[in-house]
Amino acid sequence: MVERWVATRASDRKFRLAEGPIWDGPRALVHWVEIEAGALHSGRLTDSGVELTETRELDRMVTAVARGRTGDLLVAGLETLLVVTADGEVTPGPRILPEGSGRRLNDGKCDPDGAFLVGTMQLNEQPGTDEVLVRVGADRSVTTVESGAGLSNGLAWSPDGSLRYWVDTVPGVIHRRSSTSSEVFLRDDWDPDGICADADGNVWVAVYGTGEVRRFSPAGDLTGVVAVASAEVTCPAFVGPGLDRLMITARDAVYLADVGATGLPAYEWAGFH
Repeated sequence: MVERWVATRASDRKFRLAEGPIWDGPRALVHWVEIEAGALHSGRLTDSGVELTETRELDRMVTAVARGRTGDLLVAGLETLLVVTADGEVTPGPRILPEGSGRRLNDGKCDPDGAFLVGTMQLNEQPGTDEVLVRVGADRSVTTVESGAGLSNGLAWSPDGSLRYWVDTVPGVIHRRSSTSSEVFLRDDWDPDGICADADGNVWVAVYGTGEVRRFSPAGDLTGVVAVASAEVTCPAFVGPGLDRLMITARDAVYLADVGATGLPAYEWAGFH
């Protein structure tokens, strides 16, 4: 049986490619990025939606955000990382891509060790041939952990942190990797974008162009569909004090849905030495 839900619009504001929502529990805020505006947004959850509280313009493009263990935010810009301190100061982080490479950073999240993983894609949004997923360590080292992608996209981990899910959008594949093996979790004629996992190990996938977020069991079975009024959905994330509300970003808007599931706390960035 496939359960079905309908997301509701969470804000009247229109966006230019909203992406990557995260829950910041200590500050009771949601953060997300607006890629084409180069902006980082923060907001409070209300009974009816998301109240925007702050917007920061940071770079030509801002593609992902993670919360640091000390309250700083780590942000992926066009080609480099940026650190937004708890008091609002912006400092440069490592450069990931060469200047003028024709590529940009894309989706990123922290792994269980607190290192930041971020992928790449072509700046013109055309399929690539050797896009990568890199891991940025506390010593600012940049290590390629996946290569040969068409467009590196969403990331998620199983509840115990032992399995990493990684989206390559162009071939429509979601990979699942453990410390010892790698397999194709899902493959379809679709455009999977951002993903998240819940406490039961289900994987929630924003399917770009369909107006749907789809839930898959750990076995890869479709078990739920969230309908979204915007076709170009980009990323789901569980937010709120109980991590029990699903926030969904889309190209032009943000949404909330109550889907009867509980999410997992996002891994926090360990910081740089």
